[in-house]
Amino acid sequence: MRLDKLLANARVGSRKEVGVLIKEGRVMVDGEVVNKPGKKVEEGADLLVDGKALEVKQHVYYLLHKPQGVISATKDRNKTVLDLIRPEDLHKGLFPVGRLDKDTTGFLLLTNDGGLAHRLLSPKRGIEKTYLARLDEDLDESDIRAFQEGFLLLPEGMVTRPARLEILEKTLGRVTITEGKYHQVKRMFAKRGKEVLQLKRISMGPLKLGDLEEGTYRSLSDEEVDLLKAL
Repeated sequence: MRLDKLLANARVGSRKEVGVLIKEGRVMVDGEVVNKPGKKVEEGADLLVDGKALEVKQHVYYLLHKPQGVISATKDRNKTVLDLIRPEDLHKGLFPVGRLDKDTTGFLLLTNDGGLAHRLLSPKRGIEKTYLARLDEDLDESDIRAFQEGFLLLPEGMVTRPARLEILEKTLGRVTITEGKYHQVKRMFAKRGKEVLQLKRISMGPLKLGDLEEGTYRSLSDEEVDLLKAL
């Protein structure tokens, strides 16, 4: 990876700012001063900035609390989830792991680790994703049984895997699925004659959204990344 991008990823500064640092000879790679921002650096290289050691990771992982009205894409005429990440120098190579509908809020993982993203999205892994759903009608025990049995979704012509529905309030349910078909949760409730008024994803695998404010994001800890890789 380019040296200036590595330093920008490590929040040393913007791509422009770290470029100045490098040209001023304030950055050392494996014991040698480097003054070219475009120099390719191998993962695990020893880096010093102004004499201080810096640990830089080529793969980055962010947990975003996606707000309504934002598109889960890298490019679109409308505002995308990447527009919430600052500085913009971090955008290159970053993408959302899976998608949330424009009007769906909550847990969304952003990364540049294509291998991990592929594994997390693989249907074979059966990774749980949990949502809070507000409905236009009351829920009952028959809905719980129907989610356990699965629904035939068209045009795919496939039956959904058993899902878990918990009734929290009359019109509020917590749904856990292990796959990610298009508009799946909304379509499952539609099969029960109910409309989803609000939908929020609160967890994926072992990671939870927690109290992260809507529209904000944070880096995953090393322990959280390890948990995802262990899946």
